[in-house]
Amino acid sequence: MPHDHSHEDPHALLPSDPALRVKALETLLTRKGLIDPAALDEIIDTYENRIGPRNGARVVARAWLDPAFRAALLEDATKVVSDLGFYGRQGEHMVAVENTETQHNIVVCTLCSCYPWPLLGIPPGWYKSDAYRARVVREPRKVLADFGVTLPSETAVRVWDSTAEVRYLVIPQRPAGTEGMDEEALMTLISRDSMIGTALASAP
Repeated sequence: MPHDHSHEDPHALLPSDPALRVKALETLLTRKGLIDPAALDEIIDTYENRIGPRNGARVVARAWLDPAFRAALLEDATKVVSDLGFYGRQGEHMVAVENTETQHNIVVCTLCSCYPWPLLGIPPGWYKSDAYRARVVREPRKVLADFGVTLPSETAVRVWDSTAEVRYLVIPQRPAGTEGMDEEALMTLISRDSMIGTALASAP
């Protein structure tokens, strides 16, 4: 007799690959009229391309240029970034931490994938992975090495656990040779990963 599939778990019919699963769910929700694909594309484009990490890069570049702004950012990042218009979902409570010669900061969300969307855009896939979330707490230097970052032994590494209550922005060290560069030029040296702490700012 042929096997009866009528009682199988319907979730088992979804593709195993995450991207395919997302596409299947999107198609299903669109067919039911629960989402508008055009609106969804607009949201994704906003965070991935128009916002992306540019907002965060602007904040960091300004902190490099303006000591008073930097001090205010370190004291109350939520207020400073809100005053710049960078607030909203996933960015309600912000803390800025600064990389120095003696301390390097790196951010993770050990429970899920809390991330400052208004400043950094859509989180990268690796940020949400179990491997990153588990390893960076136990062996942050090895994780940094995997990203191509090797720090002096005297530089301490501090891991910050992002939560639903607070999210972090890393202010990377300003590279040498950037004297005289304006805000727009400095922004090109600041990557998303450098504001998570898994990269350094680029040399000019």
